[in-house]
Amino acid sequence: MVRVARPEPRETASPDAFRSLMSLFPSGVAVVTAREAGGTPRGVTCTSLASVSLEPPLLLVCLHARSGTLAALRRTGAFAVNLLHHRGRGAAEVFASPVADRFAEVEWAPSPEDGLPWLSRHAHAVAECAVWDSRSAGDHVVVFGSVRRVHADPATPLLYGGRQYRSWAQATVPDQRIERTRP
Repeated sequence: MVRVARPEPRETASPDAFRSLMSLFPSGVAVVTAREAGGTPRGVTCTSLASVSLEPPLLLVCLHARSGTLAALRRTGAFAVNLLHHRGRGAAEVFASPVADRFAEVEWAPSPEDGLPWLSRHAHAVAECAVWDSRSAGDHVVVFGSVRRVHADPATPLLYGGRQYRSWAQATVPDQRIERTRP
């Protein structure tokens, strides 16, 4: 692996300016979930999600370095990515808030194979992932997940942009050949 030296920038945008820039880029909304070794569920709203590779199937999520969800997935080596549908705004808000027991606020069930927290009423798709790698990046950690299983139902996705939640009514997930399993 070739490492490129990171030059120190002469000046950087303020956090508020950067946050404003990123608010102009709407994205889908996901809740990344994991379980502690003792079974306690953890989760956080995440809009930093991207596909990485088809062979093998890899995705990435970016989580704050002090996130309890990050700590849990690092300890257990597994996490789920719950893609929220247009009626999932309440779950997105709960998992983005400092609520102590977020899972007491939303309905969830263990995912079919790995028992990861699946937001069964708020997510139209879930990917069960094994941690493949992670890299520190500023105040966040980029976590690469090897996608083990995907469960999906067609639905209108929830989007976040301009500091607002919206649905993309014109685009629904097409009916694809994806295993459909509901808890």
